[in-house]
Amino acid sequence: MSSLTVRNFMKQQGFADEPDGICNMHFSGLYFQPRIVGPLVVVGIILSLVAQTASVAPVFFFVLAAILWWNVIVPQWNPFEVFYNRVLAAPKGRTLLPPAPPARRFAQGMAAVFMMIVAFALMSGWMITAWVFQAFLVVAFSALLFGKFCMGAYVYHLLRGKVAFANDTLPWAGRHS
Repeated sequence: MSSLTVRNFMKQQGFADEPDGICNMHFSGLYFQPRIVGPLVVVGIILSLVAQTASVAPVFFFVLAAILWWNVIVPQWNPFEVFYNRVLAAPKGRTLLPPAPPARRFAQGMAAVFMMIVAFALMSGWMITAWVFQAFLVVAFSALLFGKFCMGAYVYHLLRGKVAFANDTLPWAGRHS
C-alpha cells in the first residue's frame, strides 16, 4: 500500500491518483533523478570550496543547470527518465515514466535557476551569494530526498493560487477530500 506521504508527493508533482502498485513504482522512478542530481550538487559545492578547482565549479553548476533546463524545455527527452524507462523500468515490466507535468518541470526550472545563480556568483567571486544559494539547494534536495517534499512543486501550486491544494500535498498532511 502506498503511504499517504508518497501519495501527497505524487499529487504535488502533478500526477493523478494511481493504484498502489503503480503509484509506488512511479514514485521510485521519479526519485531516480534527484538521487543523482542531489549528490552532484554536493560535489559541486565541494569543488567550489577547493581553491585549485575554483574555475571548475562554475562550469559544473552551469552543466547541471543546462541539464535541468533541457528537462524543462523537452520533458519527453529528460535523460534521467529516458534512462530509467529504457534500462530500469521496461526490462522489468515496470510502469514507464511519462513526461513531467508542469509542477515537476517548474521545480526543475527553479533548481536550474538556483544553480545558474551559484555559477554566476562563483565566476564573479561573490562567495556569500554562492553559499546562500548552495545552502538553498542543499535544503531543497534534503527535503526532497529525505522528506518527500518538493519545494519547487509546492511553490508552483502557491503561485497558481492553489494554497489549499499545496498544503494538502505536504508530507505530513492528512487526506482531504
